[in-house]
Amino acid sequence: MASALSDRLSRIVKEMRGQARITESNVTDMLREVRMALLEADVALPVVRDFIARVKEKALGQEVVGSLTPGQALVAIVNRELAATMGEGVADINLAAQPPAVILMAGLQGAGKTTTTAKLAKHLIDKRKKKVLTVSGDVYRPAAIEQLKTVTAQAGAEWFPSTPDQKPADIARAAIDYAKKHFFDVLLVDTAGRLAIDEALMREIQELHAILKPVETLFVVDAMQGQDAVNTAKAFSDALPLTGIVLTKTDGDSRGGAALSVRAVTGAPIKFAGVSEKIDGLEVFDAERHAGRILGMGDILALVEQVTAGVDMASAQKLAAKVKSGGGFDLNDFLEQIRQMKQMGGLSSLMDKLPSALSAKAGQMDMGKAEKDIARKEGIICSMTLKERRKPEIIKATRKRRIANGAGVHVQEVNRLLKEFEQMQGMMKQMKGGGLMKMMKKMGGMKGMPKLPGMG
Repeated sequence: MASALSDRLSRIVKEMRGQARITESNVTDMLREVRMALLEADVALPVVRDFIARVKEKALGQEVVGSLTPGQALVAIVNRELAATMGEGVADINLAAQPPAVILMAGLQGAGKTTTTAKLAKHLIDKRKKKVLTVSGDVYRPAAIEQLKTVTAQAGAEWFPSTPDQKPADIARAAIDYAKKHFFDVLLVDTAGRLAIDEALMREIQELHAILKPVETLFVVDAMQGQDAVNTAKAFSDALPLTGIVLTKTDGDSRGGAALSVRAVTGAPIKFAGVSEKIDGLEVFDAERHAGRILGMGDILALVEQVTAGVDMASAQKLAAKVKSGGGFDLNDFLEQIRQMKQMGGLSSLMDKLPSALSAKAGQMDMGKAEKDIARKEGIICSMTLKERRKPEIIKATRKRRIANGAGVHVQEVNRLLKEFEQMQGMMKQMKGGGLMKMMKKMGGMKGMPKLPGMG
């Protein structure tokens, strides 16, 4: 949805450039484009109609503010209404209850409920400093119980055992009793899903809800479902008092309509979005920032947060002190920089959050190739001895052949890495003793931001 809507909006903005007022005619032109993009994104028709009506009402006859052109003013209105449709800002998870606070996870099979349960456990441990217990009530798929056990361990939470021969109601009672006795802050309950909605599923989850009395009942929905997500959301909303929505697979090649449709149909706020398959790939959902992504404005705040979370500040400060003191920049330091990049989620994850104009240029790079290149560099350095990493100047022909064989690459690849390292080492030497400004001038830094490698 992001690219379709962004392309249509930018085109209409160009056409409207130079006009002094927002008129009924140019509003109609723009909203036709927006309507088509939303329908292509699989947003539910009633949601599209309501959205278009709200934008039209607020846009007609509005004076252009300051230096804004009509096109830019309309984009601002669309941006605000997109955010409003998805829930206005951030809806935090509610843990205000006598421990354990119970969170019930609901949704169809295949939506990513089990993985999301573990991701949420990690979020609560890392961000809210809670002691978390998980349990599976999915007695119909033994693999689901084992899967929850595995991903719970990855999240650093504790798993409460259950077996396929137990009744979900008995599992729930035993889990909450254990959580109370062992002073857990939060109990996450993963429930059974089906390939389609049926009465048995709804009766079972309603019974669990009555037993557990959860503070949060979260509906987990696949962002790639599109129109089907609306029907599923409606059924669960009718059966349960949903308190929030978790969108999964938002990093996939989805048309993106679920984010707009599900919120409007259920009335429940979107609380989290799954942004990668990794155990820490769960973001608190911010409607305004998500609207910015849809409109091609990027999400610079999320990018900053991702970089900050991925950077080992102690390691960075240590390297800065080493360079400043003249301690030199060796291949161990180079390896550490490569690993920091991987820890941030890789190049493609960072590029996804750039505004569309920049990400389009970045898109000219082959991200898959760039990621493999980073992994190859790591492999080459890891094939070196500690002495070779500290003193790269000793790496001559025989050593290069051994390193290449160890890393499974050609000798040319080793030569290329050493050349890149020498260039970075030279930059680091210039940074010593206040040479940073000179280096920026050489890179064109005083005229604007230096270009990223490989981005023209």
